[in-house]
Amino acid sequence: MITSTPGIGIVAPSGYTLDDAIVQRGVALLEARGHVVHNYFDTAKVFQRFGATDEARLAQLNAAACDPDIAVVMALRGQYGLTRLLPRIDFDTMAASGKIFVGFSDFTAFQMGLMAKTGAKSYAGPMLHPDFGAPETVDFTLDNFWSCLAGPTHTISAKAAGNPTVETSGTIWGGNLAMVMSLVGTSYFPRIDDGILFFEDVNEHPYRIERMLLQLLQAGAIERQKAIVLGDFSSYGITAADNGYDFDVMVDYLRGVMPVPVLTGLPFGHGRTRVTIPFGAQARLVSSQAGFTLTMSDYPTIAHG
Repeated sequence: MITSTPGIGIVAPSGYTLDDAIVQRGVALLEARGHVVHNYFDTAKVFQRFGATDEARLAQLNAAACDPDIAVVMALRGQYGLTRLLPRIDFDTMAASGKIFVGFSDFTAFQMGLMAKTGAKSYAGPMLHPDFGAPETVDFTLDNFWSCLAGPTHTISAKAAGNPTVETSGTIWGGNLAMVMSLVGTSYFPRIDDGILFFEDVNEHPYRIERMLLQLLQAGAIERQKAIVLGDFSSYGITAADNGYDFDVMVDYLRGVMPVPVLTGLPFGHGRTRVTIPFGAQARLVSSQAGFTLTMSDYPTIAHG
């Protein structure tokens, strides 16, 4: 555990923002909490749809990992780009740095690779954009992040009707469903037994969500787990052609074919109200008809001011 107010490094290994006000607001918010912020992102170096060229984005990660004044490395935002970098990331160096790497969405690829290559843990949590740099921040999202960082345990409670009764424990892992699926069959897909999988996504119709989860099942990954917990799946459309097939119907089908319990209602996804989940932590899941709790332990923390 790091015991001083940590320095925070901002890196853009995926997408970018051209709105410098977002960066300035986010940096100011972090500095107001006493953190020294090292911003490696430069709007002038944006390349195509990426935060910089592949080489420059990789250099940002390396610089942040090697900076002794940084304890937390936070992604600027998601979108796309980390898949390009995976073969060139020195995951041993990332893990040995002792930094806490934070992000979600496209950043799932980094978290999966880090766990697969080294066993190191990270945070599925907020980013500078859209969280810390928003014109109006969401207290729940930021407070949940600080609470997770403070440790030594982190509990998420959710009200959700219709879930099965479950009491189990395991390694929590997952993230953005499309990114997880993109790594199946690669060396960046960790082999985790007795885990609790969590997923979210955006712009994915329920049939595509079902198809991806069935692929995970048919690839042999799900039968080794204890449970699946679904978060926010947003920004998709249902049409008359779906003929009654929607997210809830899809979940009912999955519950009939999956060898593990399937829960819904995790407040994690592309919505602005989002919990932080320490990827790779030990988690205890207790679910009833009224809701569930996830209590996580054995993950890297800091003591912040």
